[in-house]
Amino acid sequence: MADDISGAGAAVRPERGGGTGGWWRADWIRWLLFSLVCAGGSLGLSWLGPVVPLPSVLRGAGLLLAVLVLPLASLLVPVFVLRRVPRKKRKLAWQLIVPLMAGVAMGIFGADAGGQVALANRGEWADVVVVGMDDSSTNHCDLRSVDGWAISPSLSEGDGCEDWVSKGDKLRVRYDPEGIASPTEDRDGDSNGVFLATLFGAAVVMGTWGGVRQSRWDREYEERASWARRA
Repeated sequence: MADDISGAGAAVRPERGGGTGGWWRADWIRWLLFSLVCAGGSLGLSWLGPVVPLPSVLRGAGLLLAVLVLPLASLLVPVFVLRRVPRKKRKLAWQLIVPLMAGVAMGIFGADAGGQVALANRGEWADVVVVGMDDSSTNHCDLRSVDGWAISPSLSEGDGCEDWVSKGDKLRVRYDPEGIASPTEDRDGDSNGVFLATLFGAAVVMGTWGGVRQSRWDREYEERASWARRA
């Protein structure tokens, strides 16, 4: 009888070990692809809007997806995709906080990087006059060319609308004729490429790791429940 039991155990153990390796590899690939979609979507959609340039409606929808929907998906999908663990017993892998925060940051800074590319590709230099200034929170200067036509959007504080600038001052800025990318006085704009690449890598690596952990907990719960039913 003992030989039968030990033989059965030996037959079961290799099967469980081989199955575990198989599902780990499948989960790793699945969550890697999912993380690439979420992180790449947040960065790509925000960057693409000012570069193409997209119409305002599409640009707004893309920015909403980039800053809110895709970062939340990178956090919530690995949790709610679990089918075996009851909702009250589910836990969240801490790694999934990274793609959430990185996705939001990529959505915000990706739009700025896209604006820099847009100015580099189609921007034009012009002498302008400050016709209005809003300094309620951060400075924003309303500009008009010396020829009398308005320049949109307004000049932000980091791009040349500093505290010492006042209404009537003359500036020389690079602006977007499409009115999408923000104008700037900076001749050597930084597109934050290294920073965005770091955020992208962190979101993909940590998102994949967290997704695999969530799937592993799901299977471990099912195995415990299966053994309890047999007992």
